[in-house]
Amino acid sequence: MSRHWLNRLSLQLLQHPLRRTAKRISSRLTGSSLYQPRFSYTQVLCSWLGSYLGIATLAYLSVHTSYPLIAAPFGATAVLVFAVPDSPLAQPRNVIGGNCIGAVVCITLVHYFGTAPWVMALAVATAIKLMQLTRTLHPPGGAVALVGAMSGADWDYLFAPVLAGSTIILLCTVAFNNLVAGRTYPQHWLRSDVRS
Repeated sequence: MSRHWLNRLSLQLLQHPLRRTAKRISSRLTGSSLYQPRFSYTQVLCSWLGSYLGIATLAYLSVHTSYPLIAAPFGATAVLVFAVPDSPLAQPRNVIGGNCIGAVVCITLVHYFGTAPWVMALAVATAIKLMQLTRTLHPPGGAVALVGAMSGADWDYLFAPVLAGSTIILLCTVAFNNLVAGRTYPQHWLRSDVRS
């Protein structure tokens, strides 16, 4: 009799709603790897080497300018251009256009309104809107606007480190992505209406 009771109890525990919920959550967590991109070892090595050289160069550039925090947005740019170079957000038009829009917006707002926290927020929001309107959306461009507003950027910020840094990272990306067989960068240089 006690064995029958134990079997019934274990069956009830297995069918308990919390157990089913936990099982469903667990399957979602472990099944998410099906949707993540896969990279060959050659791609990983070239992405690592290219991003290392690009960021090292940009780090030296940022040390020699008065904007050391600019390395952060370029780190995010490196993730996009080296890890997912086929992304529309990683194309040259977006990298240069998005970063330069972020720089121009923050320089203009800092010039007229200073570096108050609301100016930082306005710089990021305005940069996002202008990148959307010009089809040059590049998420690190928002960080460029934030760093510039935090740093009290002037017009030098646009040319060095933003434009120079964007150009350097693109040159490294073109060189290293085209070394990997079956992988070409960029998908396009200036077009904004790419159709598949």
